[in-house]
Amino acid sequence: MMKKIFLPTILLVLAYGFWISPNFKEISAGVAVFLFGMLFLEEGFKAFTGGLLERLLRRTTDNIWKSLSFGVVSTTLMQSSSLVSVITISFLGAGLITLAAGVGIIFGANLGTTTGAWLIAGFGMKVKISAYAMPMLVFGIILVFQQSKSLKGVGYILAGLGFLFLGIHYMKEGFEAFKDTIDLTKFAVDGYSGVLLFTLIGVFATVIMQSSHATLVIIITALAAGQITYENGLGLAIGANIGTTITAILGSLSSNVMGKRLAGAHLIFNCITAIIAIALIYQLMAGVDVIAGAIGIAADDWTMKLAVFHSVFNTIGIAVMMPFTNQLVNFLMRIMPDKKLTRAEPKYLNDSVIELPDTAIEAVRKETLHLYDNAFAIIAHGLSLHRHDILSEKDMEEVVKSESKVMPIDIDEEYNKNVKGLYSAIVNFISRANVHMTPAQSDELFRLRAAGRDIVEAIKDTKHMHKNLKQYIVSDNEDIRAEYNSIRVQLGDVLRRLAEARNEPDDPTSILSLDAIKLEMEENDSTANGILEMLIRESRITAPMATSLMNDSAYAYDVAKNLVQMGEVLFASHDPEQRDIDSELSLDEDEAEQVAAEVATEKLQAVSGNR
Repeated sequence: MMKKIFLPTILLVLAYGFWISPNFKEISAGVAVFLFGMLFLEEGFKAFTGGLLERLLRRTTDNIWKSLSFGVVSTTLMQSSSLVSVITISFLGAGLITLAAGVGIIFGANLGTTTGAWLIAGFGMKVKISAYAMPMLVFGIILVFQQSKSLKGVGYILAGLGFLFLGIHYMKEGFEAFKDTIDLTKFAVDGYSGVLLFTLIGVFATVIMQSSHATLVIIITALAAGQITYENGLGLAIGANIGTTITAILGSLSSNVMGKRLAGAHLIFNCITAIIAIALIYQLMAGVDVIAGAIGIAADDWTMKLAVFHSVFNTIGIAVMMPFTNQLVNFLMRIMPDKKLTRAEPKYLNDSVIELPDTAIEAVRKETLHLYDNAFAIIAHGLSLHRHDILSEKDMEEVVKSESKVMPIDIDEEYNKNVKGLYSAIVNFISRANVHMTPAQSDELFRLRAAGRDIVEAIKDTKHMHKNLKQYIVSDNEDIRAEYNSIRVQLGDVLRRLAEARNEPDDPTSILSLDAIKLEMEENDSTANGILEMLIRESRITAPMATSLMNDSAYAYDVAKNLVQMGEVLFASHDPEQRDIDSELSLDEDEAEQVAAEVATEKLQAVSGNR
């Protein structure tokens, strides 16, 4: 209901303002052009987020101070704390960074955004920037229409800057003309009541425009034209700092609980910073006078002094909050706990990560790993093996001997509860994310979707095998029991090797380990290596046992094959060059068959001699 009333009210207020004052129309148009420039600028920077930003994040967010620095630098370059906040929520939702690292980036973004006030006050108010806007717009729009993603990105950035400069020019001109018809300083309010009132106005203005930069431009241009007092301008700047959190909050609505926690951290930080700034407003004003005098800012240069104030109170906020980062993280995790689920739900797939292709790919990778973790437990229990035993350093044959009892498991129920919905969500997300991707990015998504399908197929093959396996591992017939235990050993070893490859993605020997799994499964196939034929010939197993073993050996091989194919996608290095090296090291199909045949012949000769 509020949404339906809000937009018409804003439109009516603007229409009334246009009717009573052409100068108000020019100021409003300046704000609109400025916001349009922000959209262009954000679109341009998104073109360069693929891969580069993700790599930077991994290297620069392993401690809180690096995260803080990343937030400062990225916001200074992009001139949009809102964009940095939304990107950070996206990365956090995809599991690329920790909550503590995300909090550090948000702290840094708040300081980085103060550079915008310096640029506007120091450059925008003292130079006729509309002269720079025109060529930027011309060159930018030409580049926007190019096919190259990089050129298009540069074009959006140039056009965005052009629109920003043009917007500042119109606001500046509008306020200059406005003072000839009405003096807004008549509405100035002195003292703390004025600071509080204008802080609320700053919050409201920033919530409407969803850009603290736009609010700061209005403040600085109005201050430069003498339409607001310095003290009230400081209140507006404090309010803009609080209002900018609305973008992060809106961005978090489509994210998972981690994104919501980060938006909460942003709101808490900005509110505490604002409380400190309001409480110490007059002490801070005195401090700003000292700093301004020391760096050569004139006593009546209110726009530059506002920029100094903006930097000072954000720096104080960081100094106060940084020592309590861990407590803030713990508090947010306590008041926003993870949901207790009766069915597996996606952890990383949400609308906040779909905007950035490489982030979407990483989210799918992590969700497919989540799918594999659930499948691992089902397959292990289907083999009557414990997960912790598979992941231990115990000899697998000893593990199988010690686990001679059948573990109760309903594979259909576990599949429906922990796999089916998750796999469907991955497939659906991939179909939505694949719209604006390059061919290379689409290929990577296709590989990940195939890995998910391999996981599902491995579970289905385990289900087919489980019916006979649970009967024969407790059979009185020693030979059939030994063959089924051999299958358990082989698949337990497959799961163990995959875990090792997962822990060492950049180790080139891990791909060779997966090759070895293929060879060992082929050489241990009792149908192919002649052991089954020998057991039948010597009447050591019955015909139904032989049929079951023949079918289940094929299922076991398919389980291993599907898991290895999955592992080659999920556990290989993310570095394309390393992946090419791994591919060259791996055996092709003909080589694998030749080696497997040689090993199988040797094994049959050994078994025949022993028996």
